[in-house]
Amino acid sequence: MNKMIARFPEQLEEALNIAAKIDLKKHDAPYRSVLISGMGGSGIGGNFLQEFVRSYCKLPVFVSKGYQAPTWVNKYTLAICSSYSGNTEETLSTFHQLLETGAKIVCIASGGKLIELAKAHGLDYVQLPTSWSSPRACLGYSVVAQMGVLRAAKLIPLKLFTAVKSAQKLLAKDDADIQKRARNIAGFLVDKTPVLYIADHMEAVAVRWRQQINENAKMLCWHHVVPEMNHNELVGWRNNRPDVAVIWLRNRDDFQRTSIRMDINKEIVEHFTGSSIEVWSKGKTQIEKAFYLVYLGDWASYYLADLRSVDPVEIKVIDYLKGELAKV
Repeated sequence: MNKMIARFPEQLEEALNIAAKIDLKKHDAPYRSVLISGMGGSGIGGNFLQEFVRSYCKLPVFVSKGYQAPTWVNKYTLAICSSYSGNTEETLSTFHQLLETGAKIVCIASGGKLIELAKAHGLDYVQLPTSWSSPRACLGYSVVAQMGVLRAAKLIPLKLFTAVKSAQKLLAKDDADIQKRARNIAGFLVDKTPVLYIADHMEAVAVRWRQQINENAKMLCWHHVVPEMNHNELVGWRNNRPDVAVIWLRNRDDFQRTSIRMDINKEIVEHFTGSSIEVWSKGKTQIEKAFYLVYLGDWASYYLADLRSVDPVEIKVIDYLKGELAKV
């Protein structure tokens, strides 16, 4: 896992090359909506895409994480089915439903049934490298390939890819410092239940941190966004919680009122836990900031696994679940 995480900057560069070569067959209707179907590491890629393009794409972008395609999908929909293995059963279920809608379907996978089906039906597909044993380590491929599909459909500008390139350079340059920060964060979280808070326009980052802590460090974790948590979860901070460690994931350019709220929230929460720290992003654009925090969080989850003496690659309980499902 440490080798796969270390390759994340390199993966972003490789993903940019893959995205640049994406070319879509002509569709017989204009696009009016975008659907992304994916689970786990592929699904979170859709969440990042949704946040990255919200200021550029004039169409609604929806991420579906389940077995069923929304009923609004039609021939005016650009539908992306993303599964690193190509065998994710929820995504395959959605794919088969999409075939009946007339939507423009584009498949993204390293192989498996999804690529086979795309070829069989004459659909566009993007084939990813196959040399990664953990799909969650392929976030760069997932996000940038999905961006490449939207770019090929003329829905987003080229400057978003320039921001990805800048992020890649930032991570390579700050690698040693990022790992140092990650070790400190891991030490802060060990023997605690992590709680993550972030501004709403960057929720995908907190989801990524939570999922990586779940899978790599084998720990429960929760997250929420500001300002929404001010209308519910904040009231839950009522008793002392020495077992909880809170991380405030922050950006210098968060919306002003959101930033003020986070300052006040932090003051309130610290009445109930002595474990509360701020983690600030680096970078100029949202994409740079997001990928900086992703890389930092991935390393933190790895070092946390090391402190807990658990194997960050092992996912036996998920394998068991799939085995039991296969019997039905």
